[in-house]
Amino acid sequence: MIDNKKEQERDELHRTIWNMANDLRGSVDGWDFKQYVLGMLFYRYISENFIKFVNAGELEAGNKDFDYAKLNDEDAEDAREDLVQSKRYFILPSQLLIHWGRV
Repeated sequence: MIDNKKEQERDELHRTIWNMANDLRGSVDGWDFKQYVLGMLFYRYISENFIKFVNAGELEAGNKDFDYAKLNDEDAEDAREDLVQSKRYFILPSQLLIHWGRV
């Protein structure tokens, strides 16, 4: 009985999430919307991964209060070459996903 109730609640949650996604995408084709969402998720992943990588290196170097996301772009540029060598990509702090939408 309890498993059936949990399954019903899960199914209702899935329907609600699906309906919200449909409302959000509006008249945009489902395939196009999926590509947009997957791209955003990927950018979120690489942004968060980059922050963790840089912060871990600074922590290891003894800089306990360092936060790459709070660094200004000019200071971050100093480390571009080394970060591209080690990570194969570089994101300026102002271009991190956590800053999108901020004015």
